Amino acid sequence: MTSTTAWPPALPVAQVRLARPTDRLEAVTSFYRDALGLPELSRFRNHAGYDGAMLGLPGTAYHLEFTSHVDGSPCPAPTKDNLLVLYFHNLRDQQSMHGRLATLGYPPVVSENPYWSDNGGITIEDPDGWRVVLMPEPVF
Repeated sequence: MTSTTAWPPALPVAQVRLARPTDRLEAVTSFYRDALGLPELSRFRNHAGYDGAMLGLPGTAYHLEFTSHVDGSPCPAPTKDNLLVLYFHNLRDQQSMHGRLATLGYPPVVSENPYWSDNGGITIEDPDGWRVVLMPEPVF
């Protein structure tokens, strides 16, 4: 598999943001900011009925955004295979994060797809039930 550090010429993207709604904005933001440790980059309130928070991934071009609407979330509950997968540099770093999350009340759950646990992954659910997989090392 070929790895690249630049976007392909046919897709000259400047930023990537993964966004999803939630009815538990503060709890979800706290999980990703305080438990996982992602920095909060920005927050907005009452934009056409929406509140939201953006959290940063390494570099300024990659974000997670969580929004909440005054009328509630139109988003159905996630499946057990909606995943954000974080690959650590080594087992020690993965285990450290796992311990931190467990201490904060986020225990591991059984992975829907056995690939993750068969390869050392630890799956955690955020307050909405969306899953984060902690992998002990990069694949490529």
